[in-house]
Amino acid sequence: MFKRILIANRGEIACRIIKTARRLGIATVAVFSEADRDALHVEMADEAVPIGPPPASESYLVIEKIVAACKSTGADAVHPGYGFLAEQAALPAALAKAGIVFIGPNPKAIAAMGDKIESKKAAAKAKLSIVPGHLGAVGDAKQAARIADEIGYPVMIKASAGGGGKGMRIARSQAEVAEGFARARSEAKSSFGDEQVFIEKFIVDPRHIEIQVLGDKHGNVIHLGERECSIQRRNQKVVEEAPSPLIDAATRRKMGEQAVALAKAVAYDSAGTVEFVVAQNRSFYFLEMNTRLQVEHPVTELVTGIDLVEQMIRVAAGEKLKLEQSDVELSGWAVETRVYAEDPLRNFLPSIGRLVHYRPPAERSAGAITVRVDTGVYEGGEISLYYDPMLAKLITHAGTRKEAIAAQADALDAFAIEGCRHNISFLAALMQHKRWQAGKLSTAFLAEEFAEGFRPTSRPWPPPWITCSASESAVFLGSGRERPSRVSAGARYASATASSRLRLRGKARHSWCGSKAPASRAALSWRQLGDRAIRSGRALSMIG
Repeated sequence: MFKRILIANRGEIACRIIKTARRLGIATVAVFSEADRDALHVEMADEAVPIGPPPASESYLVIEKIVAACKSTGADAVHPGYGFLAEQAALPAALAKAGIVFIGPNPKAIAAMGDKIESKKAAAKAKLSIVPGHLGAVGDAKQAARIADEIGYPVMIKASAGGGGKGMRIARSQAEVAEGFARARSEAKSSFGDEQVFIEKFIVDPRHIEIQVLGDKHGNVIHLGERECSIQRRNQKVVEEAPSPLIDAATRRKMGEQAVALAKAVAYDSAGTVEFVVAQNRSFYFLEMNTRLQVEHPVTELVTGIDLVEQMIRVAAGEKLKLEQSDVELSGWAVETRVYAEDPLRNFLPSIGRLVHYRPPAERSAGAITVRVDTGVYEGGEISLYYDPMLAKLITHAGTRKEAIAAQADALDAFAIEGCRHNISFLAALMQHKRWQAGKLSTAFLAEEFAEGFRPTSRPWPPPWITCSASESAVFLGSGRERPSRVSAGARYASATASSRLRLRGKARHSWCGSKAPASRAALSWRQLGDRAIRSGRALSMIG
C-alpha cells in the first residue's frame, strides 16, 4: 500500500480523497495555487505544496509542477480527482516515467475513451447500442448538412474531445445545421484545443443515465448500478440520484453488461463511468465513457456501501477486486444536489466573495436517514473567480425515493450561507416540484419547467421583511402562483408579539442559525432577525 498520496486537485474532491486516505492510514499531500493558499484542502492535508499563480493553466494543469511536487514530498502515488488533469493521458505517462503511480486508469484506456469519435467506434466494436450517426469527424458545414439529412432531424452536433456540455448544439432543420456546426466547432477549439466535431441522432425527450464500473489490473470488471443525471442546466448536471426511477432490474442488467463489456474491451482498470442516453421506453444508447471519478459518485457509494476512492487506491496498488458482481446490492435511495455560489435570479451568474456565514447541515446517519456533505470551503473563506463555484455536494440516503427527497429538502432547509449568492432556494424548489417527485424526468426538465428562468412572478419572494421556511418560499419561487398581498403579509409580520416563537427547521427554538444566540443578538428586533436569516438562506417562520 502507498505511504503518501498527492492529490492533484482542489476543493471538495480533494477534501473527500483526503478523508479516505486518512482512514486508510495514508499520508496526503495537497497542491495549491496562490488563490488557494488558505483553502480547506490545504489545511486538511498532512503537507501542502504551492504550484503557481491562480489561473489553472499556470498551476493545476501543469503536469511538470505536479511531478515536481511528488518528488519534493516523496509522494509515491497521485489521485487526480475529477476535472483538471484527470482525463489527460499525458499525466499518468509522465508519472510512470518518474516512478510514481497514477490512481486511475491506464493511459491507453484514457486515450481510447477520451476521443468521442474513437470511443464510439470502440463501443460499436464491443457491440454496445449506439446512437445512429456518423462515426467520423465532419469536415465542413456542407458535409454536416448532408449527414444530418441522411440521419434525420433533430441531430446533435458534438465536439469530439468534448465534455461538460461544451461544444454541443442541437439542429432541428437543415437551416440550423450550418450555424450549429460553426458554433460547436468554435467552442470545441476554444475549450479543448480540438475543433473536430461529429453528428449523431438526437433522442427526443431523453434521460441521462450512467453506469458506474470498477476494474482492476487483473482483468476483473464489475458494475455498481446506475445513476440518473437527467436534471441538467445547459448540459451540466444539477441533481443526481441512484438508482434511477425509470430503470427496472432487466434494463439495469443489460446496461450493466454493456458497460462492463466496453470496460473490458479497453482493459479498464479503475473506477469509471459509462454514460447512456435513455429513451422513455427504456431503450438506451451509448453516449460516452468518463475515465475518472465522477462528481456524483457519492450516491453510488450510499446505495452500495462501497467507498469508490478506497477501491481506486487499492486497485492502483495492485490489489485484486474483492467484490464480484453477485456481491453488489443496491439498498435504498440516494439524492445529491450541487450547491453553487451562483445567483438563480440572475440566470445563475457565478458569485464571489467571503463566506461570512457558512453552516452546512450536520452530517448524520440516524435510523433510516443519512445526510452527507462533501465540501471544500469554510466559514470565513473566499470564493474565487478562478475556479468552479461549487461550494458543496449535499447527499441524502433513505429507504425510499420519497424519503430521500424529503430528507434532502430538510437538509437544504438547514443549510445556511451568507456572504455570496447561492442556489439553495432553487434546489429547494426542485425538491418540491411535483414532476420531479413523480420521477417523470428528461434532460429538458429544467428548460420545460423553468422556461422563463428561475423567477418569482414580479420580484423576489418572500421579500426580506417576511420570514418563512426555504421550502415554503420555494413554492412561490418555483411556481406561477401570485404573491400574497404585501400589506397583509406586512401586517402579519408587524403583529408578531413577544409571545411568538422563532422556528428553525420546523422546531421551536431561540437560536441563531443553529447555535445559541448571544445576548446582543437576543435584543435584535424581529425584523432584524428576519432580514439576517433570509440573507443567510436559513429557514425561519413566525408562529403564534
